[in-house]
Amino acid sequence: MPINELQKQTNINIQEKANLIWEIATHLVGLYKPHEYGKVILPMTVLKRFDDALAPTKQAVLDTNEKLHLSKAETAIRDGALCRASGFSFYNTSKFDFARLLADPDNIEVNFDDYLKGYSDNVKDILENFKFADEVKNMVKGKVLYVVIQEFNSKKGEMSPDKITSADMGYIFEELIRKFSESYNEEAGAHFTSRDIIYLMTELLVSPEKDEIVRSGCYKTAYDMAMGTSQMLGCLTERLQEINPQAELTCFGQEFNPETYAIAKSDMLIKGGNASGMKYGDTLSDDAFAGYEFDYIISNPPFGIDWKREKDAVEKEAKLGYDGRFGPGLPSISDGQMLFMLNGVKKLKEGSGRMAIIQNGSSLFTGDAGSGPSEIRRYLITSDLVEAIVQLPTDLFYNTGIATYIWLISKGKAANRIGKVQLIDASKCFVKRRKNIGNKRVDLSDDCIRLIITAYNEFDNKAYTEGALSVESKVFENDFFGYTKVTVETPVTDEAGNPILKKGKPQPDKAKSDTEIIPLSENIDEYFAKNVFPYNSIAYMDRSKDKIGYEIPFTRLFYKFTPPRKSDEIFAEFKALTAEETDLMKEILGE
Repeated sequence: MPINELQKQTNINIQEKANLIWEIATHLVGLYKPHEYGKVILPMTVLKRFDDALAPTKQAVLDTNEKLHLSKAETAIRDGALCRASGFSFYNTSKFDFARLLADPDNIEVNFDDYLKGYSDNVKDILENFKFADEVKNMVKGKVLYVVIQEFNSKKGEMSPDKITSADMGYIFEELIRKFSESYNEEAGAHFTSRDIIYLMTELLVSPEKDEIVRSGCYKTAYDMAMGTSQMLGCLTERLQEINPQAELTCFGQEFNPETYAIAKSDMLIKGGNASGMKYGDTLSDDAFAGYEFDYIISNPPFGIDWKREKDAVEKEAKLGYDGRFGPGLPSISDGQMLFMLNGVKKLKEGSGRMAIIQNGSSLFTGDAGSGPSEIRRYLITSDLVEAIVQLPTDLFYNTGIATYIWLISKGKAANRIGKVQLIDASKCFVKRRKNIGNKRVDLSDDCIRLIITAYNEFDNKAYTEGALSVESKVFENDFFGYTKVTVETPVTDEAGNPILKKGKPQPDKAKSDTEIIPLSENIDEYFAKNVFPYNSIAYMDRSKDKIGYEIPFTRLFYKFTPPRKSDEIFAEFKALTAEETDLMKEILGE
């Protein structure tokens, strides 16, 4: 994935164009706070791109609209005719464009309203979710609407498709989104997942199929259940087309935040993608893609966020069992990330679907045997869906510094991976940033990603190092992560220490009841005889209380013991520091 010089120059040009557009925000100073500039800049960028794209066919659209006399029931026919006239999946029937708006400054408000109302419903939907009508009122009140339109109609705002390709326009828009995200500081992560993380996820998704895609291309579908601004879908599309320009990816996504949904849909329209596949709504309680199956799922759903709002809908669907999305179980009400995991599993194409999803550490181990989280892990592992889990470096995300993991879920494991789970510790594979953005202090460079993918592809118990970078891979049988929680009872005894029997059965002393965690790989009776009976010869197991549990003790499995320093070494260092301090004090006091 190295970036060549031509790509670098293209990136510079894209950044320069985005910077010029962002400079328009100087006219908003005082009226808007810096973190609010995007509320104007992003929708205005969308409108100007559409305006420039529609310019060559403007008259054709107006003429077609004039000829159409259709009823409301024939709206689809009208939309189809106007889209054919415009040459795009959107259109504008207003006589105004940016240039004509500027020709009548005294009526800028009413004319701009007419201009906005002339857009097709898919663009109106974007503007409504941007809450752009409120921003127009603010700009009118602050007397900056005319100057903002004027600035966007200047050379810095020129975005016609014959000068800027759809792909480059998508990059420019993404750079504007990044600037908007950075202005939020600690809230940036709610809007934007950086490309380095997404690139690793895309490589994990496509790596097993890369050779076939090179040979034959592909026609795939992809879904992001918490799509934010749709950058993950954009990066996955980009990566497939880098592998083979003939590769096609149809994207679908759902987002609950109206503003980021508007950004995502705008991005798809700007790039000429599947904008109709971008849906607004709460994925957990209002699934927009029930019954769909996808080739790829890529997502960074919220973690550590409760699902109280969705509780009724989720519990109702859970009663459907495996006919719904939440059959295996429900996680703690305080953290809904595993619900997103189950949603993704339900939507993976049988026999071939692959999902890369980010989770925090709680999905690995929280919950006792028999609890919702444990049952979800049990389902994922015993169904042989977990292909690999990659621990990422800390301080990689904008809004959190905690440990995070990519779960790679597959409904089409390669033969050598069947019945096994690969764990990859990439926590020490990073490069430090020159400038922190919120909590993001490190990046995954091209070399980092290549080393992680090498470890994934080799599927071995092996450590990998390259300079300061290190990655370690370990492969385990599925049953390794399972255990039986066995209740061990100690009977009530008489004064002589003999068990008191009732109806021939010992009576358990509730104060002495205990449990043993016994790996599935071990014989329970043998374990009891070796580890319990020698220390409590009257103990017995109540096997009616057995519970099966699953956990993935990632940190423990990769723990490296560091022996403590010898006391004489510590004392010698202490003496040296004391002597150094004494010399410094003498120097300061002039002795």
